[in-house]
Amino acid sequence: MLKTAETVWMECLSFIKDNIKPQAYKTWFEPIKPIKVSGNVLTIQVPTKFFYEWLEEHYIKILRVALVRELGKDAKLIYDVKMENNYSNNNPHTVRFPSSNRNPIPDQRVTVPVELNKKELRNPFIIPGIQKVKVESQLNPNYSFDNFIEGDSNRLARSAGIAVANKPGGTAFNPLLIYGGVGLGKTHLAHAIGVEIKEKYPEKTVLYISSEKFTQQFIDSVKNNTRNDFIHFYQMIDVLLIDDVQFLSGKTGTQDVFFHIFNHLHQNGKQLVLTSDKAPVDMQDIEQRLLSRFKWGLSAELQTPDYETRIAILENKMYRDGLEIPQDIVEYIAKNIKSNVREIEGVLISLVAQASFNRKEYSLALTKQIVDKFVKNTKREISIDYIQKVVSNYFEIDVATLQSNTRKRHVVQARQLAMYFSKKMTKSSLASIGSQIGKRDHATVLHACKTVDNLSETDKQFKRYVEEISKKLSF
Repeated sequence: MLKTAETVWMECLSFIKDNIKPQAYKTWFEPIKPIKVSGNVLTIQVPTKFFYEWLEEHYIKILRVALVRELGKDAKLIYDVKMENNYSNNNPHTVRFPSSNRNPIPDQRVTVPVELNKKELRNPFIIPGIQKVKVESQLNPNYSFDNFIEGDSNRLARSAGIAVANKPGGTAFNPLLIYGGVGLGKTHLAHAIGVEIKEKYPEKTVLYISSEKFTQQFIDSVKNNTRNDFIHFYQMIDVLLIDDVQFLSGKTGTQDVFFHIFNHLHQNGKQLVLTSDKAPVDMQDIEQRLLSRFKWGLSAELQTPDYETRIAILENKMYRDGLEIPQDIVEYIAKNIKSNVREIEGVLISLVAQASFNRKEYSLALTKQIVDKFVKNTKREISIDYIQKVVSNYFEIDVATLQSNTRKRHVVQARQLAMYFSKKMTKSSLASIGSQIGKRDHATVLHACKTVDNLSETDKQFKRYVEEISKKLSF
């Protein structure tokens, strides 16, 4: 019987599934698509170059065993990798990589021009009057991978962070852009990457800085006529971690200087890690040439943690602080505080404080009082799922129909309205909204939002839809 790519890959998956953890299988093997089999060569398609790097780094042995079982001892594997075009708006193209034949970026060193060695460069982190030769990393050692709890909401970002820490500047995800809402762990993850790199590569110069501080340093350098020293200092960093790059929005001068620093570091094989509260496609007032560079590597989203992850976060916090709290209280907190990690830990700290100061036992009643205060003081965040339910009910259709590919006018309008309100009322990226509403791409969501805006101005009936649904979604 002639073997097809599908049958060969299904047999391989059957073997792999029995030999790795279920979550690892779901994350790293379910997204793979078999393309073709030619003799003893199987070609598979992976979503990104990051996927290819990760499979080769962690699962090449089990892949080899699975392939040999199906295609013989001379079995070979080829990856089809979807690559973004960095220099134009053309559609992504496909590049083929043979397995175990990678050429990682060499660890190049920046050569400082002779004329720069004639004088000491001014270090923005040196306090005037105090001599300090070594650049302090500005890292918080309390933020590590060990206490960053992994879950479905953050697995890609955490895995990418570990890969970068193991081989800074030598992977496909440079820069690594981590984005997501408030309190989901962006800063924690950036610090964890830096801390891990300092432990593995103590000779590397690692620097963590917020975009706000970077901007202030640049302004000071312009005032003091030390702009060149400022640029040269940053060009000598091996690993640069910049927090909240969306803060650069509208700051043309700072964007220009960061563009040149970014280019120099990237071209010399240095690692950049950026964090943002939104995806590059959603950033406003950032120069296009800078945005295109943000997209060169990997953009990994941190989403709101699910129930299981929230339980794990609470248990980890209790373990680190030596706390023993009844399981029903832990479960109550996890079920009722869903917005972000910071609030989950905040409720736990408040509970411990109240119990200590008032000499009370931990109880469900006390927990409910604290949780109620947190919920009242926190603006309720509407989920995309909730928006889809409200819109579906309004148009008297089910959510499955709203997410389907049908082109019936009322369903299309319902879908567009769900996307519009999701963009307006949540912090989710366009890509995340599209993924949750029928697995559409970010361009579809953008088109839907523009369509709703246009119809609201020209169609009275449609404008009424928007106003009535808006009232139903208001709290």
